[in-house]
Amino acid sequence: MFSIIIKELKILVREKGSFFFLLIMPMLFIVLFGSVFGNESSTVTVNYMDQDGSKASKAFIRQVDKVDGFKVDKTKSTSLEQQVKEIKKGKLSSLLVIPKGFGEKVQSGKSPVNVKFYRDSSSEDSVSPIRAVLANISNGYHDRKLSAELMAVEKDATKVKKMMASPLQIRDIEENGKVGSPMAQFVPGYTVMFVFYIMITMVRRFFRERESGMIARLRSTPMKPLNYLIGMWVPALIMVLIQCTVLLTFGHVVYDLNLGDSLAIAAIVFCLAICGTGLGLALSLFVRGENQGLAFTQLIALGGAVIGGLWFPFDLLPSFAQVIGRFTPQYWAQKGFQDVMIRGAHLGDVEQTLGFLLIIGVAGLLLALVQFNRFLRSATS
Repeated sequence: MFSIIIKELKILVREKGSFFFLLIMPMLFIVLFGSVFGNESSTVTVNYMDQDGSKASKAFIRQVDKVDGFKVDKTKSTSLEQQVKEIKKGKLSSLLVIPKGFGEKVQSGKSPVNVKFYRDSSSEDSVSPIRAVLANISNGYHDRKLSAELMAVEKDATKVKKMMASPLQIRDIEENGKVGSPMAQFVPGYTVMFVFYIMITMVRRFFRERESGMIARLRSTPMKPLNYLIGMWVPALIMVLIQCTVLLTFGHVVYDLNLGDSLAIAAIVFCLAICGTGLGLALSLFVRGENQGLAFTQLIALGGAVIGGLWFPFDLLPSFAQVIGRFTPQYWAQKGFQDVMIRGAHLGDVEQTLGFLLIIGVAGLLLALVQFNRFLRSATS
């Protein structure tokens, strides 16, 4: 058994493709998505056209510009028709137009001002924050107008202030001890995702062993199936442990990702490695060829990544996908990592995650042991 472990470790070290899929590629994904979505200083640009040019219209624009995460950009073109055509062509997502007479109407307060907001209906995600800000500013104008009318009647600023106060107050209370960041989604997410690509390496190794005649020769030796399977399984397990350690360390060093309780993280990594390699061992003995093994690996790795919440927060998934996702090891591994990294969980708080991953991994090992005799016969036929 130990000679098989040493042999497989040497082969894994020599195979550069394994290092690319298990280490280099996930790092590239982390860097790519971290660069695109990890920039917390990104802002929403509000394109505007001021047809009034009054002090009131400029004050309105300044209110938008002062909102955190927003900046205003005056359009270079003076043609509203041309700007609307740009929106229809998809070259511009939205345009805020302040009409002539804005300042006069706001000052008189006698008639409403129709500030127009043109938007591309296909860019709802990028336009929705702007609409929310504009609605909030509009409510502010309404409150000031109402306050002025009440002052004209009541003459008591304190009473007017009490009358204008909202009966509903929202208190923002933070419960997590650590501040979450996009990298707390991407680093553990892609670490978990690429753990399951060890199954490709495992399938390839078993079929090369069969093609070389090594499997057939096992029938003439006293070696027990369990010893051989352990010999093939342990090197893959070690490889996954190294993979997770490198990727999580990369996230901590490069992106200052808070890892939390190191003991809890180590336990999740160990159970995740057992889960991924256990499934890989079972898959290697059930599939009929390397191509079929590759297809099943993609289904497990990519399918689990989508419904397990590895690519984007699990809460954003449709309800039916969340129900299915809770039965995937990817969901539990990601949940465990984020509980430790963001919510300050410790070893005793992730027992459910550890248990689920271990059950899946042990089930894979047992299925491989049951299937091994059939695989052995197929190698000698």
